[in-house]
Amino acid sequence: MFRISEIETYFPEKKVTNEDLQKEFPEWSPEKIFNKVGVKQRYTASAEETVLELAVKASEKLLKKIDKNEIDFILFCTQSPDYHLPTTACILQDRLGLRKNIGALDFNLGCSGFVYGLSIAKGLIATGVAQNILLVTAETYTKYLRKSDKSNRTIFGDGAAATLIQKDETKENFQFILGTDGSGYDNLIVRNGGGRNRINKEDEAGNCLYMNGQNIFIFTIEKIPALVKEILEKNNLTKNDVDYYIFHQANAHILRRQREILEIPEEKFYINLEK
Repeated sequence: MFRISEIETYFPEKKVTNEDLQKEFPEWSPEKIFNKVGVKQRYTASAEETVLELAVKASEKLLKKIDKNEIDFILFCTQSPDYHLPTTACILQDRLGLRKNIGALDFNLGCSGFVYGLSIAKGLIATGVAQNILLVTAETYTKYLRKSDKSNRTIFGDGAAATLIQKDETKENFQFILGTDGSGYDNLIVRNGGGRNRINKEDEAGNCLYMNGQNIFIFTIEKIPALVKEILEKNNLTKNDVDYYIFHQANAHILRRQREILEIPEEKFYINLEK
């Protein structure tokens, strides 16, 4: 059906280490931060760098490996677009010098964005709409963080990834499991800046990202293990059939707990959060 042919990434030059954060929040030692979230350093976009700039650089690295005229669709996943409109994917098409007779769209998702992108790409390939899809996942979340928000500043960073997804009839038709529960929308939210609430200079908290970490932790522990079992069953696989488990890299605490619940051996479970 399809395959992931290439992946390239780009990160801003500026790094924020745990030692840097300790200077601002003396009560948090570098060791405490690392033990809790599993991160030693994160990358931060400059004031001039937007999500589009990061996406262009990641995509240009990928396009060096292929004929860019083969690209026939752009999927751009971001929650920090340059503009409310137009679509960032359309601007990316122009910046990369891609053909004008291709499809391009943005979609707004966070943690689940890459998996959703794969599922959309599968649908485009299955219906004959596209054969060579550029999937870009890029964020500049640090632009939505308050300087005083020590919890979120330990977790969030900026970066971009460009993935080439291509039609491949030798691959099996892998089935996806998707889910939606909008009841907890206010556990991870930027309240101001959309159509409901305009940017308010007197409401810094509302202009920035808010996350209820405890509720999100509970949600992931309750939902993710069940989804793993469901997708294995849907694809006629057992837990031991899988060589490697790659979950969304939220933080080390969540990942360790998910691994324990699912009883996955450490050597089969991917954790790559340090940098």
